Amino acid sequence: MKIYAIRHTSVNVEPGICYGQTDVDVAGSFDEESKDLLQELQSMRFDAIWSSPLGRCQKLAENIFPGEQIHFDSRLKELNFGDWEMLSWDEIYAQPDGKIWMNYYQTLPTKNGESYPEMVERVSAFIQEIRNINAENIAVVAHAGVIRILKSVIENIPISKLFENFKPAYASITVFEINKHD
Repeated sequence: MKIYAIRHTSVNVEPGICYGQTDVDVAGSFDEESKDLLQELQSMRFDAIWSSPLGRCQKLAENIFPGEQIHFDSRLKELNFGDWEMLSWDEIYAQPDGKIWMNYYQTLPTKNGESYPEMVERVSAFIQEIRNINAENIAVVAHAGVIRILKSVIENIPISKLFENFKPAYASITVFEINKHD
């Protein structure tokens, strides 16, 4: 089974801002970016389509898969950064607990938010569920963090390696292959 993980398009947020699960709007380049994705996906047939319910993913999923059944799944949301949502990364780092989190982000939760192990757990549960469906090609419209976790879980790569070496671009497609359960 192949999973086509599609990152949402650019967002209407200043660079350097942590927006996580905040429901931010797409950027003015949405039409052009989604048109490019449509071209890239035009020859593909998907047996099932999932999306994060956050607006930036929902809008893209509905645009590139018009008339298709889309399963909106909260397990595909970006990391919940809690009190740090919509702060700049510099502001977060300037806080004592922000500095500690950035040194130990692989295990610690964000301030009043979520930890990566919690996110891994929910994305892993999603992967386990889709392994049991009868499908060859699945589209998943999600966020960079979710796509990194998919790669980590499916390819057994430590999260720390992914933040250094794997940066899914806006409106990009990453393909994963997983084994179905017998």
